[in-house]
Amino acid sequence: MSAVFAMDCVACPRLAGFLAQVRADHSDYYARPVPAFGDERAWLLIVGLAPGLHGANRTGRPFTGDHAGILLYQTLYQFGFASQPQSVAADDGLLLRGCRITNAVKCLPPANKPETAEVRQCNGFLAAEIRALPAVPSILALGAVAHAAVLRGLDMAPAAHRFAHGAVHALEQGGRLYDSYHCSRYNTQTRRLTTAMFHAVFEQICADRDGDRHDTGVIGRA
Repeated sequence: MSAVFAMDCVACPRLAGFLAQVRADHSDYYARPVPAFGDERAWLLIVGLAPGLHGANRTGRPFTGDHAGILLYQTLYQFGFASQPQSVAADDGLLLRGCRITNAVKCLPPANKPETAEVRQCNGFLAAEIRALPAVPSILALGAVAHAAVLRGLDMAPAAHRFAHGAVHALEQGGRLYDSYHCSRYNTQTRRLTTAMFHAVFEQICADRDGDRHDTGVIGRA
């Protein structure tokens, strides 16, 4: 079921209580449900897991101000989606073109681990974000939780679409779901996810987009 994003949502008691404690401990932090960020007419939607304590939970913008955003925003800049290669604050002037970023869970979870019920509770927001895009999108899931959340938001069976880094899944409504390991500090420092691996995913996304546009007689990339 789709739902309109609510910045004052307290539907998950554990998350709401944790955010209240974070606001008490860090009075200058955003510490509320984090909305999506980027081009409202995007053709690429990137879905992460949840806000990080000192990243989006602090700044109020997905992947902004923490380690997980370093590789993501550098890559978005390299592939023409972002106006600058770094994202350090919500008012730093960064703009996204053709791309929008959100999370499967909008609130900071304790230990960065949302519970299954919390992912499901928040799924209506993600479903609404997907359906609000003006065209059939490409969707990039960063990690298995985001992958499953996208499928749930589209009423697709997870068993028929297994998560795997570099996998591409055709969506029943049209478009494609791409999988990548999450660009977290742990994954990049252990080299489970390298820059080359991450860039290869974006190369595939852009190549497919260019192929689709060529097939419809439209040349170039938006």
